Amino acid sequence: MARLRPIAHEDRLSLVEHLDELRSRLIVCIAFFLVAFAICYWQNGWLLNKVNKPYYESQKVTKTSQNPLEESARFQIASGRAAKATSDAMVAMNVLLKRLESRPGLDKADLATLDATSKALTRSAELQRQAAAQTPTSPRRLPVTLGVTEPFVTTFTVAGYAALLLALPFILYQAYAFVLPAFSAAERKVALPLMVLVPVLFLSGVAFGYFVALPRAVNFLQNFNDDNFDILIRAADYYKFSVILLALIGLMFQIPVGVLAVTRLGIISAKQLAKNRGYVILGIAIVAAVATPTPDPVTMLVAMAPLVVLFELSVILARIFERRAARAPADDRWDLDDDLSLS
Repeated sequence: MARLRPIAHEDRLSLVEHLDELRSRLIVCIAFFLVAFAICYWQNGWLLNKVNKPYYESQKVTKTSQNPLEESARFQIASGRAAKATSDAMVAMNVLLKRLESRPGLDKADLATLDATSKALTRSAELQRQAAAQTPTSPRRLPVTLGVTEPFVTTFTVAGYAALLLALPFILYQAYAFVLPAFSAAERKVALPLMVLVPVLFLSGVAFGYFVALPRAVNFLQNFNDDNFDILIRAADYYKFSVILLALIGLMFQIPVGVLAVTRLGIISAKQLAKNRGYVILGIAIVAAVATPTPDPVTMLVAMAPLVVLFELSVILARIFERRAARAPADDRWDLDDDLSLS
């Protein structure tokens, strides 16, 4: 019988039963991922539009830019305005011609000429009106695909990444439930906060990356020296860049998990971390500089700020846990050295 609920620490299972439990949890994780993937693929248009949003916002059409693509966008917008103005002028001229036709003293040739001119103006005004209505109102450019299968493969890949993000908390819970029997009651007090923090912090890092870091990075890179390039971005490269950046920021947000892990394992104390916070902040600065693809210091500081805040909060949490552990009875405390000696 497949086991999906966490097994008690006191339970004893055979190797076959452990493998059966692992298989069952893997099947459930795959099924959950497939459901999430089906939803993401169903909404792939909305999903791609959200991922493309930082790229859209980075596209600027300025009056002074000499970038050929921006000049073309300006020309299209100006042409649309000119077509609308020409249509209005033709309508006004047609009204004037109708008034002239009603005046007495005009021979048949003049009336025929005025009538023909009025019909031509009406037809031209309608064409200009249609042209003005069809002129692009937004200079937005879409990511470019080059291969025959690239639109399908790229959409499939983006939906897969989004489904993995949605399924991550459930997959981590299944991993936690599988390894839970190996922990005693005292050890679970160490593992449980870390297992809960991992998906929460990762999703928080992805959200921060999407709303803050990714737009700044894309805006800087897409507008860097743009007067000398026709900047067309390939869809696969853009989505790869976005996923890697968001994943790196999500991993960098795991700082509290690392701090709590090393302090609760007794490798280092919260007091020692606080005393050497200068080295830690320097390390965070180096990581932020490597992880952020832009060389400007503002983007690096934006990426650093939440990491420094998370480090300070994790040190506070580590101190709280250390005080609780010091007040706990000796029998309830978990000592890594004791576990190693028993093994």
